Amino acid sequence: MTAPLSLGPVRPVPLSAINPVAQLAAIGLLLPVLLVSGDLLTPLVVLAAELCLIPAAGLTRPRVLFARTWPLLLGAAGVAWVNVLFGDADAGGWPSALALAVRVLALALPGVLLVASTDPVRLADALTLHWRVSTRFAYGALAALRLVPLLAAEWQTIRLARRARGLEPGRNPVAHVRLFAGTAFALLVAAIRRGTRLASAMDGRGFDSGIPRSNARGSTLRRRDAVFVAGAAAVAVLAVGSSVAMGTWSAVFS
Repeated sequence: MTAPLSLGPVRPVPLSAINPVAQLAAIGLLLPVLLVSGDLLTPLVVLAAELCLIPAAGLTRPRVLFARTWPLLLGAAGVAWVNVLFGDADAGGWPSALALAVRVLALALPGVLLVASTDPVRLADALTLHWRVSTRFAYGALAALRLVPLLAAEWQTIRLARRARGLEPGRNPVAHVRLFAGTAFALLVAAIRRGTRLASAMDGRGFDSGIPRSNARGSTLRRRDAVFVAGAAAVAVLAVGSSVAMGTWSAVFS
């Protein structure tokens, strides 16, 4: 099962009411705590708070939630397994591996929530208006993200076209590798052509003129955005305070 690509307009969910830059600021507050902590309790508290936001992000159906998060689960399991196999025997074994896996989930889950609840156009508008990100960079990145579903569909088209021509690898692993390499090269050529046309179209619309651009949609920071960021700061303080009070706190660099 592959994670669905939802880089186009996102249907309104409760978390969509939070400004994208407020969500990014909240992630920025939690990130140092998760990177520095080396215990299990700190990322566990943060992960519990993030899990409470899953319904607000519209990920209420188990199948949709699993489709979006299975790479994270697989990555966390892989990190834990590698730590057990190749880690130092005195480093903590499975408890240390479990702490690493929880940290990976706590670090990656906010990105899933942001993508699931935020329209990319709103994100680009908010970045250019509130954080003064270059419009050429912000909307260029937005256009690139919008091309990802098209590339995925084009990959399937190329595969079906080659299958219609009788180019099936069968059970030969070498043929599988050759067919994959050929398909990937064809997709790369198509992506370069599409990107070149897109860059020319954006320059034709004045994105390379250097003139400050106006914004028709706008982006407003409201009180709820400040409350959301304050809540993230409170979660960070609670996570560290709980681990210190329980005597489990340990820093990665200590």
